[in-house]
Amino acid sequence: MRRFFSKDPENGPIVLRNYPDISVTVRQSAQAKRMSLRISSLDGRITLTAPPYARRSEIEGFVHEKQDWIAKHHATLGALETVNYGTALPIEGSLRRVAPHTGARVQLDETHLYVSQKRNAPAAQAQAYLKTLARDRLATASDHYAAKLGRPYTRLTLRDTRSRWGSCSSDGALMYSWRLVMAPPDVLRYVAAHEVAHLQEMNHSPAFWNVVTSLFGSYKAQRQWLHTHGASLHHFQFSD
Repeated sequence: MRRFFSKDPENGPIVLRNYPDISVTVRQSAQAKRMSLRISSLDGRITLTAPPYARRSEIEGFVHEKQDWIAKHHATLGALETVNYGTALPIEGSLRRVAPHTGARVQLDETHLYVSQKRNAPAAQAQAYLKTLARDRLATASDHYAAKLGRPYTRLTLRDTRSRWGSCSSDGALMYSWRLVMAPPDVLRYVAAHEVAHLQEMNHSPAFWNVVTSLFGSYKAQRQWLHTHGASLHHFQFSD
């Protein structure tokens, strides 16, 4: 099990000297043998992992030595976008522009996601709507595939996960990222079929993939979509 040691208050973020808008999060790991940098393709977060015996001065020196490299690679990532009026937000694979309306409830049509101008926080309204829509779509897909498989699941939860799109626990609990509702519907259904298949095969063996195929059919295009475009769904921030 990986352990991180960050009790020292000096282990806070390091702001780059020549790029004050960029900071690096420091983690000290018992498993690390040397210092290494990672820039997340999902949210642009920069993390330096160092051995537990590395001194703060050494860590800061390493970061500032690499600051031009950090800034260059950080700039290649798509900028995060805070959802607001005018944002073109992907919903079930199609872009809908967030716009105000006089009604009290969020409404969706083919071109727009209308949020109430009577309330502030358009991002919060949009997020709540997406979570509700995601639960409906994922529950419907999971119910369908579980019935087809003949194995019920115990519960369904939604999270905003970064490392996985879904999971299935040994007790039959399904977890999904609610951001799947931003992807094309067939991609969402593929992930549901994938996780339901784990109710029978708790592995990724050939037998597991045979179950996925029997439930969903050919899944290569949907899996490739997630590999190519999945990270883009995390570029939208839902905080005003």
